[in-house]
Amino acid sequence: MKQSIKVFLLSVMALFAVNFATMAQDATEETVAAEVVAVAEEAVEAVAAEVVEENIDLGETMVNFFEGMGLTAMAQDPRYLIMIIIACVLFYLAIVKQFEPLLLLPIAFGMLLTNLPGAGLFHEELFAGGHVHWSDMANGAGLLDFLYLGVKLGIYPCLIFIGVGSMTDFGPLLANPKSLLLGAAAQLGIFAAFFGARLLGFDAAEAASIGIIGGADGPTAIFLTSKLAPHLLGPIAVAAYSYMALVPVIQPPIMRLLTTKEERQITMKQVRSVSKREKIIFPIMVTIIISLLLPDAAALIGCLMLGNLMKECGVVDRLTKTVQNELMNICTIFLGITVGATATAGTFLSLGTLGILAMGITAFALGSAGGVLLAKFMNLFLKNKINPLIGSAGVSAVPMAARVSQVVGQEENPTNYLLMHAMGPNVAGVIGSAVAAGILLSMLG
Repeated sequence: MKQSIKVFLLSVMALFAVNFATMAQDATEETVAAEVVAVAEEAVEAVAAEVVEENIDLGETMVNFFEGMGLTAMAQDPRYLIMIIIACVLFYLAIVKQFEPLLLLPIAFGMLLTNLPGAGLFHEELFAGGHVHWSDMANGAGLLDFLYLGVKLGIYPCLIFIGVGSMTDFGPLLANPKSLLLGAAAQLGIFAAFFGARLLGFDAAEAASIGIIGGADGPTAIFLTSKLAPHLLGPIAVAAYSYMALVPVIQPPIMRLLTTKEERQITMKQVRSVSKREKIIFPIMVTIIISLLLPDAAALIGCLMLGNLMKECGVVDRLTKTVQNELMNICTIFLGITVGATATAGTFLSLGTLGILAMGITAFALGSAGGVLLAKFMNLFLKNKINPLIGSAGVSAVPMAARVSQVVGQEENPTNYLLMHAMGPNVAGVIGSAVAAGILLSMLG
């Protein structure tokens, strides 16, 4: 409408100029009138050219608008649609099935955001080659790019480990130190999957990142993968947390296959009470010993034991409540969203992802089996027998794996209470997975 009014007014002015020139031709010299007519004609031509040019610009604007729409990009590359569907499946698992919803929900939403074409929230090229390209961060970096720095620099997993430590009771492990061996045996799956992944064609760093899935410890898997194979962070994180949520489904068949009915009915003696002094000294000594032996594990172990010391000493209750709640929740949100953001169509939809999922569940199964088999072996020499079911709890999924041991044991003997016994290898598995990550990082980092 504005354009039409503009054309009308300029046309009127031009016609007025022409009429004025005609009148002037009778009253003044002929040359003056001709000049006025020429000026008027030039004005009309300029208006016409401007109208044509603006119409062309409007057409180009509309074309650019439609080309910039996410729907257009999705039509050109249907992988975006597939990734959005996968994100919706994860929403279903988190909300309806309640599979690790605290992390699976933000992971799914991060996956959704990063696969919305044209949104520009995450740029893989800023972290290409395993490095942060700081010079490019100021030019067009998206929200998720900045949040991802907490993963890339190893900040979120360590902060979450402070919260995990503050909610962990190492009393069952101290009451029965043999549990530490069961937790160590359950890390068998990590190294078995490492060699299996190498046979499938993954390089050493990628194989180590895949193998750590067998520890069933999400923050540890994310920490190691962000250091060794950041391009695989999305598939590995989804696999790690999915398998952690499926502990009640995956473990029982393995436990029943490797044990007899009589072994599952073994009743264990009540564990001794552990003094407060022991609980305070333990995290300090573990931090010193493991950090001296494996400096690369100091970040994870140190944060884990800091949280535990805060809980056990009893003099920093406010800090303990903060790391158990606010700090843990904030880091969980940021960690989940940014890990999900790495699950782009190019990295997730590949044969390599299928290999990761296959080797991940293999690592998890072998880890569960390793703890059970070591318990059976130890029973050959022990007077007070160990129920082999507690060995499967060494995979570090606290406290879900310990609860599975309790449930399977009570199926055979309803009066058998294995939960506190299973918590020993369970918390030992947390230490074991962090140590395994430190070993792999020291060899390959």
